[in-house]
Amino acid sequence: MRIRISLALIIITSFIVSSCSPEHSKIVIAEFGKDNLTLGEFENAYAKNVGGIETAKKDSIAKYINFLDLYVNFKMKLRDASVRGYNTDPALSAELNDYKEKVGISYLIEKQIVEPGIKKLYDQRKYEMRVSHIMIRPDSVEEKSKTLAYQILDSLKLGKNWNDMAKKYSADQYSKNKGGDIYWLTAGMIIPEFEDAFYNTEIGKVNPVPVKTRYGWHIIKVTEKRERIPQVRASHILIDFRIDSTKTDSVAARKQIEDIKNQLNNGADFAELAKKYSEDPSSKENGGDLGFIERRMMVPEFDEAAFNLKKGEVSNIVRTNFGYHLIKVTDTKPYPSFEDEKENLKKLFKKTRYDKAYADLVSNLKVKYNLKLNENTISFFAKNIDSTKVGPDYWKKSWRDQIKDAEVYSYAGKKVIVDTLFSRMEKSAENNKLVDAKMITAAANKDGENSVLAEEANNLDKSDPQFASLMDDYKNGIHIFKLQDDEVWSKVKIDSVKLLDFYTKNKDKYNWTDRVKFQEIFSRKDSLINVYYDKLTKGESFDTLATKFTERPGFKEKAGMYDLVDLTNPIATEANNLQIVGSYSKPFKNGGGWSIVKLIAKEPARTKTFEEAKAEVSGQFQESESKRLENEYIAKLKSMYKPEINYSKLEEAFKTK
Repeated sequence: MRIRISLALIIITSFIVSSCSPEHSKIVIAEFGKDNLTLGEFENAYAKNVGGIETAKKDSIAKYINFLDLYVNFKMKLRDASVRGYNTDPALSAELNDYKEKVGISYLIEKQIVEPGIKKLYDQRKYEMRVSHIMIRPDSVEEKSKTLAYQILDSLKLGKNWNDMAKKYSADQYSKNKGGDIYWLTAGMIIPEFEDAFYNTEIGKVNPVPVKTRYGWHIIKVTEKRERIPQVRASHILIDFRIDSTKTDSVAARKQIEDIKNQLNNGADFAELAKKYSEDPSSKENGGDLGFIERRMMVPEFDEAAFNLKKGEVSNIVRTNFGYHLIKVTDTKPYPSFEDEKENLKKLFKKTRYDKAYADLVSNLKVKYNLKLNENTISFFAKNIDSTKVGPDYWKKSWRDQIKDAEVYSYAGKKVIVDTLFSRMEKSAENNKLVDAKMITAAANKDGENSVLAEEANNLDKSDPQFASLMDDYKNGIHIFKLQDDEVWSKVKIDSVKLLDFYTKNKDKYNWTDRVKFQEIFSRKDSLINVYYDKLTKGESFDTLATKFTERPGFKEKAGMYDLVDLTNPIATEANNLQIVGSYSKPFKNGGGWSIVKLIAKEPARTKTFEEAKAEVSGQFQESESKRLENEYIAKLKSMYKPEINYSKLEEAFKTK
């Protein structure tokens, strides 16, 4: 089996920009043939290989020299690949284009959707906004609800009272009687288009246009904005004014909570008072501690009080549906750094904003590449498809031949024909359903989306230097891989004569250590293992007992037999301690149970026979031959290109001027 070396030197997705001056980076440190290697290119390659410029700066000259030797060999190989015509090799070009498309789409999504999306989300989530809205539910006639929303907005601009308009028109029953207040919000909590609207609205102002969501039309007003505290740790003392489900005694409860407040004012310990008086059974024994809470985890009255306290402060008396509370904030969590929050932001973005961002990207690409469905072909589908027929068999047998070469859609000056679309559809399980015009139109649209994404991916290297660098790295990688295959791996020839000769020359490397053959009876319970030992001492057969009772998986059918095992195995060591073949040990603790072992045979250390060592010999022979052929290839390149390396110039590496 061929040994495939790592191409970590080549296929690296990071993109490093040298901080050195142009003059510094142009210093020539190696020449080979008509080509040369500059210090700038060396620094860029070295920094990629070790994980960044800061790491590279700390490395020794010896490491630079070692890398430079390898990198010059690498550059000579690339030159050889070019001479051999790899740049125009159809198979290699096809592999590169396939990789470009697949990686390009992922790269495109990451760079144009995910990265800017999570950065925007992070910046928005630094703040929380108190928002009110007037919601108009969708009408069966879309234009009606839109018109009403704009009429309400116009009335507000003319001076109508916001609260009155919310109460009269809003379809949000929860907020309409509170002036449309939907409390404090931050990005990632609700619908993206709604969030973007209130983040772009000034405090005390109404968003200049109604916002459309799947719930209807919204007129949005921002009443407050402040820096967000992600979490506070709160403790509370609760005095419940409910006597039962129908009766309350708020007067007595109020008097008691006021008395507790006075004790706090006089220096009493909050936690001790909570343990003594609080009627919240889940927190009182912990001194009223509720742990860390986030916005909207508690009822609004409690939430508002807690998030307006500084660390160590105690609230005034707060009334909720549960009773009267005194709240103390014991800790707060600051807004995390972007790096610390990155993974959470990705999850939040994928959950709340990714679909819309993806749809927006595809929509823009459709315009950019002029994606158009062919109406004549779609019309044919609508008139001729029998929706009672099922799946690809019908497509093949009926009208497919009539229209298979017709254009179903076009983009970027290219056309996709019906036969191509159907071939792709037949590979998808979701399309193996009832055939109708709606389904095929949807499939054409989806396929068109994929096509414009692929088109953008294929053009990325022209507009994105980082992606272009990635593609260069991958191209170099597949060229080097083919060179290694042509010059090394395919030339490694294995036959029994060569292997035997290699074994004979190196047989002192292939050895067995001391080994032992034994049987075992294993039980997870010491009481049972002692029963088995007692049976052995009374003359019962070890084979019989092992076959009946050993609990080690897979060993009953083998009567607990182990073939020759080296003494790194602790059970084998116990067996080896027995002096007489056929004798057995006393029960001993062994991992998750107890064992008795019987000695079958001992074999001292010895050299392996050729047959015993054959697998090792084969692997080491291949490795040896690969190294020999690699060295011969490098020697041939050096003979061709006569490299000259100026190691002294490496003293200047990673030093700005």
